[in-house]
Order: sequence, then structure tokens, then C-alpha cells
Amino acid sequence: MTAINGKVGATRRPGELGIHSMDTFHMSVPDLRIAQDFYTSFGLDVREEGQGLGLFTTGSEHRWASLSEDATKKLRHLSFAVFEEDFERLRRRIERNGVRLVDVPNYYDHETTGFFFMDPFGTMIEVKIAEKTSPDEKSSFDMSSVPAGQMGSMQRAHAVRVRPRRLAHLLVFTPSVPDSLSFYSRNLGLRLSDRSGDGICFMHGIHGSDHHLIAFAKSSAPGLHHCSWDVNDVNQIGLGAMQMADKGYQKGWGLGRHVLGSNYFHYVKDPWGSYSEYSADIDYIPSDHDWDAGDYPAEDSIYLWGPEIPSDFVHNYEAETEPA
Repeated sequence: MTAINGKVGATRRPGELGIHSMDTFHMSVPDLRIAQDFYTSFGLDVREEGQGLGLFTTGSEHRWASLSEDATKKLRHLSFAVFEEDFERLRRRIERNGVRLVDVPNYYDHETTGFFFMDPFGTMIEVKIAEKTSPDEKSSFDMSSVPAGQMGSMQRAHAVRVRPRRLAHLLVFTPSVPDSLSFYSRNLGLRLSDRSGDGICFMHGIHGSDHHLIAFAKSSAPGLHHCSWDVNDVNQIGLGAMQMADKGYQKGWGLGRHVLGSNYFHYVKDPWGSYSEYSADIDYIPSDHDWDAGDYPAEDSIYLWGPEIPSDFVHNYEAETEPA
């Protein structure tokens, strides 16, 4: 585990300034009761916090997301974590880049010593001192089988409840992928992992992270496409899909495997048109490795194999001007 009290953890990239984790995100939804049912069914630990909800994973006290209630679903802000010794240096760099800091938003009801600003398209960003939650090594992935003469599966009555281990990443919409790539690189120190032209790009943290902790996809407006949650094998992805279908959440996409990031996936459509993803075995970029970023054709930007993509899979329901 990486300490933040003036000590540099083993996974820090020497001499580089940048955030180390996607700490949390905040989203408003039209009905918190529906949100509580959806995310509880998904396998998260959903807790009432003041007038909103916090999303946790089982056995962890880290809040991965906060939800508040409003008339429409909207991605409110992204919160990134930095080592304590880098906090003021990063603030000064952001201000030197001409970015104006803003007040804590009025919907924010948690204590923070961080600072806030907006990206070029109006998404609020917080940078704060916090413990490193991005992994320090590639997450474990179980592909074990059993010897001949033994049963490798289980009865459905004995199927375990899927409970994700952590938030893996977010994919957010942006009116300009190149502009978002430039902004988040210059100000937060994120690096390009891979892209497909100006349609989508994936970015990782410099102090060791998955292939991407955030990705940007082209749309007419900002918004959340999906939040991704790490599980430990393909079987858990399948069990998670069945777990959600049994609760009435049958719309989605999967099982499949991505090209960029390489992870296995199943997406479950939430009640507001975005997705929550069960994900396993994503590529990992260590702090001492320079990833060879590629620019891939559109056919590689979404998947290697899987079922036919739903017609509205890349529709941004937060964009009022997009066609239905």
C-alpha cells in the first residue's frame, strides 16, 4: 500500500508529476431509490450518506462514487488523487496553464482539502490528497480448471453472489477527444495508452495503473458512458450478468473481449441509459514502463469478439441535442 504522509511508495514514477488514481466520481440521478436497487443488485455496498448515496465495494471503506438526486442524470464531477508531496506542485502547474480554480460545488457534501476546476467542456474536476487506489500490480485473474473426473462448475442454487473488487475506470463523453487528451495530459499528467483516431482515447496514470483509468469518446456533449468494476474471472462476469438479469436488468452487452485494454466484459444498462461494466483481466502499465501507444482502426476500438453491439450503445443520453 502506498503511503501519502510525505513518503513515496514503491510504485511511484521518479521525477514525474501527475495524479496517481481516479479516486471517485459524482453523478446525479432522478431517483435514488432506483439507483440503490440497481447498484445493490450489481454487487456494490450502497450506503445512505446525508441526502445521497455512496457506492462502496465489499470490505472496503473507500467511497468509489457519490450519487445525489436531481431532475436528470448527469455526471457532476471527477475526483483524482495525488501524493501529498505533489499536491501544491500540481496546483501551481494547473494555474500556470491558465486554468482557473473554482469554489467547491454546492452539491458537494463531503469534507475535502482539494481544489476544483473545470475541463474545457464544463465537467468539474477535483484534485485532492488521498491514498493510492489504482493497483500497484496487475490484478489477479483466475483461469483455473479441474482435473478429469471432477465437476468444474456448481449448481445454480450454490452460485456465489458477484461483488466487484474495485472501480476500474470510467468512459466519459467529450465534444473533442483531442482537446480532452491534451487537457488531461497537460494538467493531470495522464498519458495516452491507445486511441482510435479522434473517436476514442484511453489514458493511464504515470505511477502504475490499469491500461486506462479514464477514457474519452466523441459525442456532442459531456456525459458518462460507463463505470467499470473489476472482478476476478470470466465466470464472475457471466454470473454478474445473470445476477442482474434475475433482478430485471436484462439490457446490456456482452460477454465479449476488448482489443484496447484486452479486458473481458459484460455491460449492464442502467435505468438512465449509461452502463455499469463487469471487467476482468485488463492490461496493466507499471510505473517504470513506457507503453507504446497505438492509433487503431475503428473496428478495434470497441471489441475483439462478442455479440452484436446494441444500436444505442454509444448514445449519450446526457446530450440534449443528440437524436433519440
